[in-house]
Amino acid sequence: MKKSHIILFILALLIWSFLTWPLDFQHFIVGIFICGFVSFMTGDMFVKSPHKLKHISRYLWFLYYIPLFIWECIKANIDVAYRVTHPNLPINPGIVKVRTILKSDTALTFLANSITLTPGTMSVDIDGENGVIYIHWIDVKEQDVQKASEIIVKVFEDVLRRIFE
Repeated sequence: MKKSHIILFILALLIWSFLTWPLDFQHFIVGIFICGFVSFMTGDMFVKSPHKLKHISRYLWFLYYIPLFIWECIKANIDVAYRVTHPNLPINPGIVKVRTILKSDTALTFLANSITLTPGTMSVDIDGENGVIYIHWIDVKEQDVQKASEIIVKVFEDVLRRIFE
């Protein structure tokens, strides 16, 4: 068994324990089997650099990322709700190309999911080798790659870089 499997098992078991609190013997045994299965099947996929998990600053940045993401979702929800309720429906939909400095698959996945989960934007395609993401935007404000990247990607990019790279 690889080190990445063991680390994923321990993290998954901790999360399982907190989610099934108050913990009893039956839940803990079931958690061991489920976490063992999950870590065996996906251990190579999620933890490619287990030494990075030792840095406490990554966890602190993740704790910062959660309210940042929630705030961006709230702002985007208000914007989309305004567009839906406005009589003229002020939209200018289109697909824009943005650049990112993120390189790891996990960081790119988090960025693409953050963009997709924020109303009004949806990740369409990722070209990780070139650091490009294609995004469907409900109201294209900028066609320029650099300026569109600053509007859409920069909010999450710096924090995700500190967490995953």
